[in-house]
Amino acid sequence: MSDTIARQRVTIYTDGACKGNPGPGGWGAWLQSEGHEKELCGGEPGTTNNRMELTAVIEALGSLKRPCDVVLYTDSQYVRKGITEWMSGWKARGWRTADGKPVKNIELWQKLEQAAARHKVDWRWVKGHAGDPGNERADALANRGVALAATA
Repeated sequence: MSDTIARQRVTIYTDGACKGNPGPGGWGAWLQSEGHEKELCGGEPGTTNNRMELTAVIEALGSLKRPCDVVLYTDSQYVRKGITEWMSGWKARGWRTADGKPVKNIELWQKLEQAAARHKVDWRWVKGHAGDPGNERADALANRGVALAATA
């Protein structure tokens, strides 16, 4: 891709939800770019909240057809700190935590790393359930995903 071509700017809000932990879970993502928007959601019958938080981001980034400049909002410190702070140490220790235990959800972290590598991502944390319109929309989509999983 030529440096003279401007990359598309995309704003993404993601969220995960679980009824019971583990239990039926859902993920949701709301994407906006240049006056267009897209909603994504899905779920799994037996999962955890952290898995759904990761899946929301993986699915959102994976839905982008070309490399983009992304501002990604998540209410999950697990996701934001995992990708921006903890992952380099995990990899240096062979995917082990600082206390030597295997990293949980390793396959999702590896998928997230791969999905994020295609884009320039600005990872931002937003307080959940605090009235942020984008976060509330992603939360509603995640809960729709839980409903889908519960009826599957």
